[in-house]
Amino acid sequence: MNEQNKSFQVGDQVIHWVYGLGEIVRLDEKKLAGRSGRYYVVQIRDLTIWVPLDEAGEHYLRFPTPAKDFQKLFLLLASPGEPLETDRYKRKTQVAELLKDGTLESICRVVRDLAAYKRHHKINDNDNAILERARNFLLSEWSVALAVPVQQAEHQLKGLLEESVL
Repeated sequence: MNEQNKSFQVGDQVIHWVYGLGEIVRLDEKKLAGRSGRYYVVQIRDLTIWVPLDEAGEHYLRFPTPAKDFQKLFLLLASPGEPLETDRYKRKTQVAELLKDGTLESICRVVRDLAAYKRHHKINDNDNAILERARNFLLSEWSVALAVPVQQAEHQLKGLLEESVL
């Protein structure tokens, strides 16, 4: 069983693939959507969510990326971006496909590629929203993993993305 799919415990910090960084605050027996089961209760900022304890539910959660893995991510962020589709519908599908696995590496690719695209093209509201959301996911996980303030991570990210242009 790989580290990304092992069972989580109360008190673990986790990344939910949709909502971002949170903490498992308790386990709960509950009937949701007509289905009884055990759930992780995850607190994410001012949001509480219930994630099934089964394998399908654990697919939505992962542990934060270890600090040692960030060097590889920094290299990725500083590398030239992959070209994105100029057609907004195709680009939306392309970016959604990148984000499907929920890994921080995929999030970094989206941040890098949309930031590069934005330098040369006008981007629409959907692109802006995805870029901002991906950036916030990245910065919150970066801040936790490397124990640095979000503002410091943001400054470093800006520098890495500027390197990708050179």
